[in-house]
Amino acid sequence: MAIIIALIPALAWGSIGLVSAKLGGNAYQQTLGMTLGALVFGIGTWLIAQPAMDAKVWALGILSGLFWALGQSQQFQTMKYIGVSMTVPMSTGMQLVANTLAGALLFHEWQSGKDVSMGLLALLFLVLGAVLTSRKEKAAAGEGQTKLAQGLRTLIFSTAGYAGYTIVVNAGHLDATAVVLPQAVGMVVGALLFAIGHDAFNKETGKNVLTGLLWGTGNVFMLMAMAQVGLAIAYSMSQMGIVISTFGAIFLLGERKTHKEMTWIAWGSILIIAGGVVLGMMK
Repeated sequence: MAIIIALIPALAWGSIGLVSAKLGGNAYQQTLGMTLGALVFGIGTWLIAQPAMDAKVWALGILSGLFWALGQSQQFQTMKYIGVSMTVPMSTGMQLVANTLAGALLFHEWQSGKDVSMGLLALLFLVLGAVLTSRKEKAAAGEGQTKLAQGLRTLIFSTAGYAGYTIVVNAGHLDATAVVLPQAVGMVVGALLFAIGHDAFNKETGKNVLTGLLWGTGNVFMLMAMAQVGLAIAYSMSQMGIVISTFGAIFLLGERKTHKEMTWIAWGSILIIAGGVVLGMMK
């Protein structure tokens, strides 16, 4: 049951890039709309679950939400530079390295030699899969090279934000239902700060509330999975949504790939699924 819970975020989060691309808007409008949807989800979760929320939950939850706003806004920005099908695999690989190593090294989630060997094998599968799905047959030139460089720079900030978002919650041992609302408040505050001067309040912002509801669903189940199987496994399995994002961008958004690139994507997806299976076997 814990593994099923850990896979739900992959389905929800893997759809976000596709849905936001269809809804439109710039990166700041998409991020703000998404955070408003997450706030609606957070309020609903609080009304239903009525969790105990003390000062620690509010402080760490808001801090986690601020980190997330940085991570998501920069990921949306990267999608504008290099597309969904390339952004998501690259972002996934970077996040997996950061969060899996944090779980293993900072929180000592790998207790035995078997845990270490299987964890490293899973991480290898996942990162190689991410590399293959983002590989390009021809090197970018001119404007394409500039956009790729811009995309890589924004992804570094995005990865730092996403890593902070999960590490803060895990370090504080926060209850999944209690932290959702404070997180959402931090997300909205962060999104508003990033949106200053970027025409953030319009109909596209309102449309992207839907992506916030998707994110909120994935977030609750990811936090529940973290409590059951740890950060390293829960976060890694949540990133299997890369398969949905990558193939969805190609077939639904019309992002072009060559025959060779499609082959790399297919093998990359197989490796990502294999990594998820290894992580599941660890528990």
